[in-house]
Amino acid sequence: MTDHAAAATRPADSLPRTLLTGAQMLFVAFGALVLVPLLTGLDPSVALFTAGIGTLIFHGVTRASVPVFLASSFAFIAPIQGSVASFGISATLGGLLAAGLLYVAIAQFVRLKGTAWLHRLLPPVVVGPVIMVIGLALAPVAVDMATGETSDHIGYGRAILLSMASLLVTLVLAVFGRGLLRLVPIMGGIVSGYALALIMGVVDFTPVHDAAWLSLPNFTAPSFHWAAILFMIPVAIAPAVEHIGDMIAIGSVTRRNYLDKPGLHRTLLGDGLATSAAALFGGPPNTTYSEVTGAVTLTRAFNPKFMIVAACLAVALAFIAKLGALLQTIPGPVMGGIMTLLFGSIAVVGMNTLVRAGHSLTAPRNLVVVSLILVFGIGGMQFGGGQFTLQGVSLAALVGIVLNWVLPGSEEDTPPAHA
Repeated sequence: MTDHAAAATRPADSLPRTLLTGAQMLFVAFGALVLVPLLTGLDPSVALFTAGIGTLIFHGVTRASVPVFLASSFAFIAPIQGSVASFGISATLGGLLAAGLLYVAIAQFVRLKGTAWLHRLLPPVVVGPVIMVIGLALAPVAVDMATGETSDHIGYGRAILLSMASLLVTLVLAVFGRGLLRLVPIMGGIVSGYALALIMGVVDFTPVHDAAWLSLPNFTAPSFHWAAILFMIPVAIAPAVEHIGDMIAIGSVTRRNYLDKPGLHRTLLGDGLATSAAALFGGPPNTTYSEVTGAVTLTRAFNPKFMIVAACLAVALAFIAKLGALLQTIPGPVMGGIMTLLFGSIAVVGMNTLVRAGHSLTAPRNLVVVSLILVFGIGGMQFGGGQFTLQGVSLAALVGIVLNWVLPGSEEDTPPAHA
């Protein structure tokens, strides 16, 4: 462990290498970081700012001991889109702030009671299908964007060409890419689609010409409405559970147990405070980033200082207004092509959660829980009305938790023993 610790701290001896490695980490996260605000109607410059601030908050809470970068959470894309359509951006931000506070509450329970209660409340038979609902509930939105339904000046033919070209490049990089290329398939797809859009002449540069070089990001204050809060809070359940996996993953790379030191309660608290802080400024929720974990694995850059450098660079870039305006010129079909893969991959993560658990899904109890979560979440079921409407992911999560709590277990629920 002594040799490992020395290897982990050696890169910090060189200031240029620290700056370069930090910039590389931001580059790896950049494509996915700005994708969330572009898909949800939030401001990319604000997302850069809040990713930087959120990462700094996380490292303050965890005492700069975990090499992670926090940025826009994919799990919230579909819920944010649905909430913005129903309640508006300001009320959605209020719901996201409340979701961050749920993280904080979970962190305190973990500190006092450990993690066993969390696994009992949210077993794979609940978490898996809820994640699937998150990915599939708004799949039609991805298809509408990919086919040009949401673009006034791009017809079906051009839209399909743009979206499928972007999707194809993303697939090729994700499956066949090597080295750093494999870590940036989303950015590769967006850049390729954007280049094709330039050739086709469907990119409008007016916002870039009108934007100043330097200006404050378009910060938006949250407002609080019960319907938006009830809609958004359950969405935080899946990323909170996934956070444990992220900490184990990065720990396996660096050969350290972050669940013990700094402790899961501290890393969850860092995520929660970062998410609430992002909502205060008008940014998407923050969470630990798998792309950056992959980059850490490849580059062996274990020093958390690299992430602090990346965070400071993100905050600085947020004030370059022309960059934010340029990002907003990316045509909708380009993003739609990426979304078709992205939403499907989130659903696959949910399926994988169920598969890894090894439970029999044909056991009556599990069949009931999974079936009702999927149909209620994707089918449009809703209870209540006005400010207290339960629907979508929030209804699916609540139904799953209640059914898992009240239905008796059976022998078929236990995973099969392996020889």
